Amino acid sequence: MTDNERQAKIEAYGAAYETLTNGLKAFPTEMWVYKPSPEEWSIHELIIHITDSEANSFVRARRFIAEPGASLMGYDENQWGIALNYAGQSTEAAIELFRWLRLNTYNLIKAQPATVWANMAIHSESGPMNMATWLDIYERHVPEHLAQMAGVYAAWQAQQK
Repeated sequence: MTDNERQAKIEAYGAAYETLTNGLKAFPTEMWVYKPSPEEWSIHELIIHITDSEANSFVRARRFIAEPGASLMGYDENQWGIALNYAGQSTEAAIELFRWLRLNTYNLIKAQPATVWANMAIHSESGPMNMATWLDIYERHVPEHLAQMAGVYAAWQAQQK
């Protein structure tokens, strides 16, 4: 990844709160609890997942910077959704928490020297990865889930006919 590509990804990463809140406007809040199937997540649950993932990302970024070579814990996102009752959590609180977690990490990473982006860590499920890979994953996370939400919305619309 070139310096310019990294800077563009950092800025897109930093804009994720706006990307998320603007993207959510496309989906009527009354359908956020709709699940296309029992195995799939609703928009409501996806919002909570995005924030839990961001909390993990918050810690991972700091481990890359402060403890190169450290372990990064994976987690079973489906089990979290069940055990933590994503359907019963507040989307408003989750969106606000996402805002602050992402802003804090954005401010941290944009000030890092180029050398930090090569720092390695060992993910418990994915194996060795560098901080540039972490950025790539989390820069795409919100847009990927907004696309998933669009699929949930399309399924809901089809059911309304």
